[in-house]
Amino acid sequence: MKLKFHSEKQEDYLGENPPFIVFSSPAIQVRIAALEQSAETLEERARLAFEIARDEVHHSFDTKDQAVSISAEDALRTCNGICFAKSHVLAALLRGMGIPAGFCYQRVLRKPDDPNSGFALHGLNAVWLEPYGWFRVDPRGNKPGVDSQFSPTEEKLAYPIRPELGEVDYPDVFSAPLPSVLRAMENADSTATLFSTRPAVM
Repeated sequence: MKLKFHSEKQEDYLGENPPFIVFSSPAIQVRIAALEQSAETLEERARLAFEIARDEVHHSFDTKDQAVSISAEDALRTCNGICFAKSHVLAALLRGMGIPAGFCYQRVLRKPDDPNSGFALHGLNAVWLEPYGWFRVDPRGNKPGVDSQFSPTEEKLAYPIRPELGEVDYPDVFSAPLPSVLRAMENADSTATLFSTRPAVM
């Protein structure tokens, strides 16, 4: 897929998006320092950051945790968040290490096995690394039927998009999370509510 960038300035994919992506906070800086001590190359640091967002921050729909984490810091602190929060975590960690990262979205069925369940956006990330350039990764969190991996050369995302069912793989790469996504998260009193109120289109 040819990605579509909403800013031509790479520095726009390196900055903070307060209050949700703030990598200068002490809690995020502690994690970044640990990553930088654990790996020498940017690629390996990016891989480890991806694994933190994918594996250490558990998907709230899987755990049934009803608290809605929005910011990267809150999701790391509580170890819970839906796909959007997990993408905020990954972006904060990567940008804090000087690795450009953006926000991407797909439209998927709310219930993968139910064509009548309606649609919801799903959040993931784009990452820039030498020598690969930009590529997408999905820190959604693995479970039976979902196997997402950090793969610069071949996309290994959480969900295969099924156009015949109305699902859409958007090529857009944003420098900040979609306002409609943030509003839905801020207005939800629980993840059960958020399951139904996530925006269905960009």
